[in-house]
Amino acid sequence: MATVELTTENFESVIAGSDLALVDFWAAWCGPCRTFGPVFEKASQKYPDAVFGKVDTEAQSALAASFGISSIPTLMIIRDQVIVYAQPGALPEAALTELITKARELDMEKVRASIAEQEASGHAGT
Repeated sequence: MATVELTTENFESVIAGSDLALVDFWAAWCGPCRTFGPVFEKASQKYPDAVFGKVDTEAQSALAASFGISSIPTLMIIRDQVIVYAQPGALPEAALTELITKARELDMEKVRASIAEQEASGHAGT
C-alpha cells in the first residue's frame, strides 16, 4: 500500500479503519524528513496490511499541533487506536522494521490496562 496523505479532514477515518498505522509528520524543507521519506515509503510496500500516512506539518499545522509535534520528522505508531510510539528523528530501515515488529507483538490488553492504571493513579491526587 502506498502512503496516504493525512489531513485534519481524513485523519480519524483513515486511522480508525486500521489495526496498525504509522504516521510520518514531515515538511518539504526538512532535510532529515527527505532522508526518512524513502525509508518510510519502502516500508509501506513491505507491510501492505498497515496504514502508512504522512502529515505535511506546513499544510496541516493544526493537526500537527493537536499531537504536540514540535520536531520533525516525528514517527507515530498507532495500534488498535492507541498511540504506542511517538518519537522525533529519521530512522534507518532496520530500526523502522524493528519498531513495526515490536508494535505488532504488543499485547494490547496489557497496554490498555497499563494506560487505565496510569490514568487512575494520575487522578487519585486531585
